[in-house]
Amino acid sequence: MRSIKTYLFPVVMLFCLSGFRSGTNGNREPDIVIENVEMRLLISPDGKAISLKHKPTGQECLQKGAEMPICTLTEYRPYDNELFLIYPAKARTFGANKAWRNGDTLKVKFEEIAYTASIALTVTDDYIGFQLTGLDYEIEKIGVKRKTEIDEFTLLQLPVKHRQYFGEWLNVAWDSEVAVNLLATDPYAKIDAFNNKDYRLLSAGMENNVKLMNVGAALIAANPNKLLDKIDRIERDYHLPLGVESRRHPAYSFSYYELRDATTENIDRHIEYAKQGGFNMVVIYYPDFADAMGHFPWKDTYPNEMDDLQTITRKIRAAGMVPGFHIHYNKAARNDRYVSPVPDSRLNLVRMFTLSDSLDAQATTVYVEENPEGCTLEDQRRLLKLGNELIAYTDYSTEKPYSFTGCRRGELGSTVRTAEKGFKFGLLDVDTWPLFIRFDQRTGIQQEVAKRIGKIYAEAGFKFMYFDGAEDVHPPYWYNVSKSQLTVYRELKPAPLLSEGALKSHFGWHILSRGNAFDLFRPEDIREATNRYTVAAARYIAQDFSSINFGWNDYLAPNETTIGMQPDMYEYICSRGAAWDCPIALMGKLDQLDTHPRTADNLEVIRNWEEVRLKRWLTKKQKEQLKDTSQEHILLKNSSGEYELYPYRQIANQTEDSINIRAFSFKRNGKAWIVYWHTRGEGRISLSVKPEKLRLFDEVDHETAFETSGNEVVLPVGKRHYIELNLPQKQAVALFEKVKLL
Repeated sequence: MRSIKTYLFPVVMLFCLSGFRSGTNGNREPDIVIENVEMRLLISPDGKAISLKHKPTGQECLQKGAEMPICTLTEYRPYDNELFLIYPAKARTFGANKAWRNGDTLKVKFEEIAYTASIALTVTDDYIGFQLTGLDYEIEKIGVKRKTEIDEFTLLQLPVKHRQYFGEWLNVAWDSEVAVNLLATDPYAKIDAFNNKDYRLLSAGMENNVKLMNVGAALIAANPNKLLDKIDRIERDYHLPLGVESRRHPAYSFSYYELRDATTENIDRHIEYAKQGGFNMVVIYYPDFADAMGHFPWKDTYPNEMDDLQTITRKIRAAGMVPGFHIHYNKAARNDRYVSPVPDSRLNLVRMFTLSDSLDAQATTVYVEENPEGCTLEDQRRLLKLGNELIAYTDYSTEKPYSFTGCRRGELGSTVRTAEKGFKFGLLDVDTWPLFIRFDQRTGIQQEVAKRIGKIYAEAGFKFMYFDGAEDVHPPYWYNVSKSQLTVYRELKPAPLLSEGALKSHFGWHILSRGNAFDLFRPEDIREATNRYTVAAARYIAQDFSSINFGWNDYLAPNETTIGMQPDMYEYICSRGAAWDCPIALMGKLDQLDTHPRTADNLEVIRNWEEVRLKRWLTKKQKEQLKDTSQEHILLKNSSGEYELYPYRQIANQTEDSINIRAFSFKRNGKAWIVYWHTRGEGRISLSVKPEKLRLFDEVDHETAFETSGNEVVLPVGKRHYIELNLPQKQAVALFEKVKLL
């Protein structure tokens, strides 16, 4: 006879390994355990997520008591015959109410609706994968029943406790000890997070109008220092773009010089300026060589077509820089063959209408069955596509008989046509610039253009891609933003070292390894705009284990309407970017670079900050200081080639020359220092100070002579000069508050 101990041991072990909890009836029921070396997920038999333990720390990652259904089904109205007789016509979500595990498959049933979901589990040391592989419907024997539609399916939702950081793009909650990440393993998974008082509900699902079956997501719970390693494993296992590898490439830190009006004749001058600014990447914008987005016909300034573009990229590479490509990709220019003179049938239509009366070739009013209320009235966006004809309207009537009025026929060179009553046509999807017409992402036009872009990319030898106009897609945005990018990305061979883009969606984290660059701001607004937008974006995107670009930055010489971009402005932009390990981008305008009197100073500032970032010279403490937007800093390079970082403040000149003289004060080696320059040219100033109290430097540590007259000194004003004053800081500042040009 076996002992009691012998019988109990396997029972107790089974109890411990399976996981049990008390049901409402007091009986103990086994929980479903899904685990790897890093985490242990418990799902109750009634389909609730009840625990997610990070094993190395023992921390519970889910909010106790939330116990959300692990899966849900959503119908945009009840479709079951008996249910729509009970419930109103609105979206209804049915939660999981039963779950069990069958080997590597999680089975889930739902309340009130007779579906059973089969979810394939992929358990690895780095992540746990979930993929919907089956939806079985059991038709009941009572009532009038049919298999009902499913509009949305939630594959996995977890009430994850709040942590110090939350990266919305990557969908990760994390702190110094644990990161919980729920991310898509294909472009069809809809990833989201919903904020509650004590937790965020991390969600992975899908929409039937995109794709429902065989869509997946992966769950990670790990130390944040290991997170990118685990995402890299997912990217390789699921054949995704290698976003982690891109973020770890040396080029990820490179700032870039963006060419404007580049040709084979002026590329050498551009490259020389890029070198002066310390740039390691040079980017060409497609309008420099192409007359239109879509078919990319060559401009007259590129008579040798691809040979000329290759000359430019070859010279960039020979200068030791990475050539990049700035492209629009999801729309066609108005002057492109996709739009004029015969509009392509695959251009997107945002509204459909039905002719309520026949239309002859002379008609200037188009009568329709549907109310056109809400159609755009913005200039240049009011275009109807009626077959192969484009019609521009002036206004419309929102009372019967509905109509578009003041119509101009045969717009953009299209052919005027007639149409019978009942003909269907649409409102053309003109972007907000409004220079382009957007593509219908449900058709093959994006793939067609992607192949054309891929050919240009490969032949020119580009290594970087900027996906501009990423917002110019139609709903669903969560899918089409990255879908259109992915279509192009897959045609780029070899894959870009890194990419940026104008708009991000979750799956695009793998494609856009660096966040967007902001559009240009006026010099007079640059600090406020940098703080309001760029710094805020850097802080936000850092939570996604990513950086942004502290650009684009204009290069603008002073004129009658602006002070132009000055050294302190680039100092501010670059220092704030360095605080967040972010590069910048500069618009390379030769006419402005040539005429700006302070170009050498501006580029020196950019070069110094670029060197500091790439050498990782800044300490953690210094980076934290640079994050304080109320305090500006200056970076100096001394005669020994060493860098020095000091806080400095602008001296408010109270004279009419304040627009011409810029000066900032700081302390160096216990002495009062001032850096000053002329914003627009050259000149001289006089200071009431004993000559022995002042030392003048035309470069840091390179002393130079100056004129004296009694207790007055006369100093040159042009390029940046530095003064060391043997005076209290307050007195030193006072000297420049009322200084005027002689």
